[in-house]
Amino acid sequence: MSKLRRMLALTLVCLLCVSQGSAAVVAWGSRGEQVRLIQQKLKQYGYLSGSVDGVFGQETYDAVVWFQRKNGLTVDGKVGSATAAALGVTLTSGSISAGIYKEKEVELLSRLVNGEARGEPYIGQVAVAAVVLNRVRHDAFPNTISGVIFQTGAFDAVWDGQFDLEPTASCVRAARDAMNGWDPTGGCIYYYNPVTATNKWIRTRTVQLTIGKHAFAI
Repeated sequence: MSKLRRMLALTLVCLLCVSQGSAAVVAWGSRGEQVRLIQQKLKQYGYLSGSVDGVFGQETYDAVVWFQRKNGLTVDGKVGSATAAALGVTLTSGSISAGIYKEKEVELLSRLVNGEARGEPYIGQVAVAAVVLNRVRHDAFPNTISGVIFQTGAFDAVWDGQFDLEPTASCVRAARDAMNGWDPTGGCIYYYNPVTATNKWIRTRTVQLTIGKHAFAI
């Protein structure tokens, strides 16, 4: 009888672990319709002033934290079951997407962003990270993050020592946001500072938009 009880107890523990492990949590870097619904609720309740774009970035994170504080919830910037219930949203894990990268790649991209754009607005930091990832997918560039970053002459920060500095938390978040699909540039593969750039060729690229001090081009 005691053996049966132990088996039942073990089965219950396993079921609880599976249940907890499969619970959906929407957090920084998540994308998709679920994020859009959360943003709509936050905007409806007056917590989000930014756009409803289906990308969980800085503005959505800040709005979630504000909502959690105001409603007596655990303040972690993530939308789990309790926060979702308070918002009136039902979480479904299948509607959330995120990129899969190795931690070493996150570190490399974070250092590059830190060296190239740590003084830029957050969206500008994400944009710089996105350019690196766009190059990885482009036939004219190496097909790995390390290959793109260390391509000779590609980024000043690699060669002037800025790349060796410890990345700020903002730059790490920006790298992860880009890795999870946020591309503020819309596919650009170049960027430069129009005030300081001395390379004549880069100025022949078609500029798509300017964020902070950087012009982003194709």
